[in-house]
Amino acid sequence: MPTLTRRTVAAALGLAGALVLAACANPDEGGTTEVADARGTTTKINTSPDQDRVTTGKVDSIAAQVPREIRERGTLEIADSSGSAAPLTFHATDNRTLIGVEPDIAHLVADVLGLKPHFNTVSWENVFVGLDSAKYDVGFSNITVTEERKEKYDFATYREDNLGFEAKKGSGLKVDGPEDVAGRTVAVGSGTNQEKLLIEWSKANEKAGREPVDIKYYQNDTDTYLALQSGRIDLYLGPNPTAAYHAATSGKTEVVGTYSGAGAGLQGLIAATTKKDSGLVKPLAAALNEVIENGTYAQVLARWGLSDEAVTRSQINPPGLPRTDG
Repeated sequence: MPTLTRRTVAAALGLAGALVLAACANPDEGGTTEVADARGTTTKINTSPDQDRVTTGKVDSIAAQVPREIRERGTLEIADSSGSAAPLTFHATDNRTLIGVEPDIAHLVADVLGLKPHFNTVSWENVFVGLDSAKYDVGFSNITVTEERKEKYDFATYREDNLGFEAKKGSGLKVDGPEDVAGRTVAVGSGTNQEKLLIEWSKANEKAGREPVDIKYYQNDTDTYLALQSGRIDLYLGPNPTAAYHAATSGKTEVVGTYSGAGAGLQGLIAATTKKDSGLVKPLAAALNEVIENGTYAQVLARWGLSDEAVTRSQINPPGLPRTDG
């Protein structure tokens, strides 16, 4: 069955994404943030700890596929890498409760599997270290399917992956391809697929006789956005949902270009990630397809303004971001 996630690079470059939001937001007033997309459709996002999450029921036939050790433990150990990446994963107004589309989808999957979700917020690299050591069962952390990662991990997809270039508001910049970042100073997260794409673009610029990209790394988003406002960097490349959410709620930045997380010619996909051959990927995909079919998945995406990132079914280990030659 085909999905809605295969698009040409031209479509990916022109895609506004799920959240190319207008800067008409009202953050944290009464525990809500209202954001509006480019079409003027507004979504009131609940940022309070009282989430009233979307739930679904256990499906015994799917739960029975979970490896025995996890079934007997009764918890699904989930790794996530950030508590400050709205609307993906962030903390509610109490600064303790983990909220966002990633934990909501993880909750739904755990419901179907008859398990209690237990979240472990760690650094990005420790998501994978923990999966390698079987400390965590699965990563729900905006993880992109890549051909390199597929050597060590199994993937069950659940969202489209689109990247966003964020600039200071009024910059006049527009990013459609490598030539638009030639000689520019661009911040990116270390070890991410967006870093890999940016490095490839920099090499492409040099090969074409243009200036390379001056790539910068910062410890956290706060430092990155301070650098963006002060002019120390021209652009920040990150997940499009977080870039657009920040642009809307801060009113100080704007998304000036989007790109598929899998590169040219292939729509990137976000996936639940588990250690290869752990026995968990099939029930994860089955659980995701259950919530896609019963409508709770769509409800979760809608409540975070991410309906445009929906997939029609979960796929196991589909084609991902290609390896870089050399």
